[in-house]
This record gives sequence, structure tokens and C-alpha cells, in this order.
Amino acid sequence: MFAKFGTVFTQFEFFPSRLSSDGVVIFSCFLADEKDSFRLFFAFFTFCHARSPDDVEPLIIIETLSLASPGYVTHDITLDICRFTRYKREHSISKNTAVLFPFLNADDELQNELAKIGGTLPISDDLSVLSEPLTFGQTKKYTIPNRFVVQPMEGFDSGPDGEPTELGFRRYERFATGGAGLIWFEATAVRAEARSNSQQFWLHKKSVDRFATLEEKTRSLAKKQFGHDIVTVLQLTHSGRYSKPARGQRLPVIAQHSGVLDSAHNIPNDYPLITDDELNRLQDDYVAAAKLAVKCGFDGVDIKSCHGYLLNELLGAHTREGKYGGSFENRTRFLRETIERIRNEVPTLFVTTRLNVYDAVKYPWGFCANREDYKQWDLTEAKMLAKMLYELGVPLLNVTIGNPYFNPHYNRPYAKTIRGATPYNEYPLLGVVRFANIVREMQKSLPQLPMFGAGTAWLRHLVPNVAAGIVQQGWAKLFGYGRGAFAYPDMPKDIMEKGSADTKKVCVACSGCTELMRTESPTGCIIRDRDYYRLPE
Repeated sequence: MFAKFGTVFTQFEFFPSRLSSDGVVIFSCFLADEKDSFRLFFAFFTFCHARSPDDVEPLIIIETLSLASPGYVTHDITLDICRFTRYKREHSISKNTAVLFPFLNADDELQNELAKIGGTLPISDDLSVLSEPLTFGQTKKYTIPNRFVVQPMEGFDSGPDGEPTELGFRRYERFATGGAGLIWFEATAVRAEARSNSQQFWLHKKSVDRFATLEEKTRSLAKKQFGHDIVTVLQLTHSGRYSKPARGQRLPVIAQHSGVLDSAHNIPNDYPLITDDELNRLQDDYVAAAKLAVKCGFDGVDIKSCHGYLLNELLGAHTREGKYGGSFENRTRFLRETIERIRNEVPTLFVTTRLNVYDAVKYPWGFCANREDYKQWDLTEAKMLAKMLYELGVPLLNVTIGNPYFNPHYNRPYAKTIRGATPYNEYPLLGVVRFANIVREMQKSLPQLPMFGAGTAWLRHLVPNVAAGIVQQGWAKLFGYGRGAFAYPDMPKDIMEKGSADTKKVCVACSGCTELMRTESPTGCIIRDRDYYRLPE
């Protein structure tokens, strides 16, 4: 379906989905001005009646807001959301029908939607709990001045040696002055070929001074703005099967062959696995990077073990032979040994991990999926591993799920998928609920180890209320936000100083930042920070 309004030519693309009898139909696109908004509304309203006049009630409202998913035009134009009608009965929606899942406007709408899907989320109007400090640590104590955590979000804007550039400095300046008490610095490769993008951060001897300057400026800006000391963590990574160290050049490093992921990523059956000897040497790279991280001033390092990257793949390497595969002890060996080595060789640094506790990939190619139904989780091994990590001295745990390259609706429930990707026929609220409840189950299993998750951006301006509920009811000890930090880095500041978030600044879960990542472009918010970030044409 195409429509032309004034000088703007817009292609409409929507989710295939199913609406309940009282589901609100929402249509989103780029528009040039308010007149185009009304033209679009009436064109679409006429279109709906032409298809199924008995199913559609008269129009309700049009909202002209700076909120929506990205469209496909090259003009410098504003964004609108057009709200349309209610369907009278359950109605199957084809790919050619303009339907998106409803955004929720108020707490009562969220409660109603949760009741419909049989889901649970804690909601609180008292946001003060998010301003409370949290002290953690086993041997050495650290205090986070509030409960907000900026999750590691790659900007893919490094220099030729993997060093932070001015755009990277700008990003962390915004995080520092935004108010979050814990800033989890983005994925930083431990060797050149471990990068997922040619412009991913890479920490080594030539780049260490630039990282030290970045950490010091981030810390000092937060201190100057708020008078508090923040906690900083650097995420260390090997991208594994998603390694792409040069632009357009894929160099996968795989721990096992996957009956699910190999075909999805065009990896042939005879592609070689990383050997045990190579993994032994890779431990050395993590230790070397940790030694540089402490020189830079970071409080901690994260041995990244999530989202389908190498260490996460090892956790689910049931079919791998040798000391790093097969049994639970072997599959967790690399992570445990690396953490123990860093603790022993760099004792002034705390070591943690962002841990996938559920891959949502069929057994035997994933971690903690139910062996009979991979869409259900079995956290038995994840809980065992968390306990082992705690006994190794890990002082907090960043919990996540899914694989953004394969099933992104698990860890990033979104309003719109990226161009060219297969949309998933799932109500995003189900994804938010699933993620939050998995974190809850993990935290409940080991209350002495502070944990937190992410994945709430689709709730938009209701995020603070759910965040407060999560902390208040003990579902997690902290609240992590990633896409929201790109869009609205000063949300913690607004909540702490004004008692509320600005609805015109929130992330709209449009997947624009993800699409920038996939196109190997510098990454940020195309809606709220569009002077710096735009989708390539």
C-alpha cells in the first residue's frame, strides 16, 4: 500500500499480528506537517472501510507527537502517531493491513493489558526508591548513589585503533550528566579480530590512554553535576560467530555448530571450531585487558557472556567435545576460570558478567531452554552458575536473555522491527513481562547477589513506574536501561529532581538504533538525537 501526501512519498510497512476485540489499532509513519496527518488519517480510514466496513468503528483521535517508528523517506520531516479505531471482534491481520500494537497511555491501561495476557509486572507511583543508594561487594564495598544503570550500548564510533572518538566522549558525557549511578561501559573487544564491527571499542596498549581519559571525564562530570561518585564497569567481549573486524568482512569464531544458528547466519557445516588451545590463549587476552582497565580507572570489568557471543555460546555448547564443552562444568569453565584469574591477578578490580540466563534456542544448541519446548525457560543451570560466580566473588550480576541477531523480541521488545528483518508475531508486552519475571526468578534464587535486567523500553513513559515497582518489590536491586539511555540519558536526573520523566523524551522502541548497528553506522537515537544519528538512505 502506498500513499502520497503533498511532496512526501511514504511506504507503509506493518507488523503481522492479531488484535483482541478491544485492541486499539495504531498506525505510525513519517509525515510532513499536521495537514498531512489529517490526509493520512482519512485515507487510511477510507481504506479500512473498503476492506471490512463492518469491523471498523468511527475514528477516535489523532495525536500529533514526536513519537513513532522510522519510515522510509528521505525528507527532513517530523513524526506522528495516528490513532485509529477499535475492532469489534477478534480479527486476523495480514501483512498488508496497517496495524501496530497499541502503546499504553496510563497505569490503568497497563494493568488492563496485563490482565488480558495473564502477566504480572510491579507498578508504583512512588519513584523515590529509584533515588536510594545501594552498597554492594563482598571484600571491598562500593556504593551506587541511585538505582539507575546505563546498560552497555555500543556506539560503533571508535577510531582506527578502537579508541574512543569525540562522538564517544559526547555519549558518555550525556550518560554522566544524566544522573545514573552505575555506568556500564559498552562492549570493548579484547583483541582486534574479536570486534563485531570495525568501529567497536578495542582496549589495548595503543588505546589505553584514550580510555583512561574517557573514564576520568565521565566520573568527574558526574561528580561535578551531582556531587556523587559513580561506579564504572567496562564490558570486555569476544564477538564469536558475530565477529566482523573489518567493514563488510565476517570472520565468525564458533564454539560449536548449531542446528539453528548456523543456517541463519550462513555458516557451513565444515566451518572449523575454535580449539581448546585457542580458548586457553584467549583467557590471557581477557586478563591483559583487565589489567589495562584498572589502569584506566574502572571499578570493575564485565566478562560478557550474553546475546549469542562467544562466551555465551560456550555456556550452551552441549555438543562440543573437550574441556570447554558437554557437561555443565566444562561449559562454564571458561567464564569461571577467567573470572578467577582476573580476581587473582588484578585484585583491585571487581569482576562481574552480563549473563544470558536463557537463550531461547533449541536444545542442544542453547543455554537454559526447556529441552522439550525452547520457548519455555529452565533456569536450573543459570541459578547454579550464579551461585558459583557469587562464591568466586562476583559482587553483582547483569541478567539478560535471548539473541538480538536471532530472536530480538526476547531481550528488546520493540514497536517495530528493523527493515528487512522478519517481524515476530508477539505482543511486545509479553516480552517485557517474560524478561522481568526471569530476572525476578534469578534474584529470588540468590537474594544476597544484587541483580538487574533491562528490556522495558516499549513501555515508554510508564518505564519509571515499572522500574520503581521492580526495585520496591525486590524483583531486582537495580534498574538497567539501554535503548532508553540513547534516547533519554537524563531520565534519572528528571526523576530524582522533578519526580517524573518527560513523556516527550522517552524511547519509543522503534529499533532505529539497532538498525544503525546492523548497517555498521555510528549508533544512537534517530528520534531524540537526530542531529547526530540518522538511518542511511
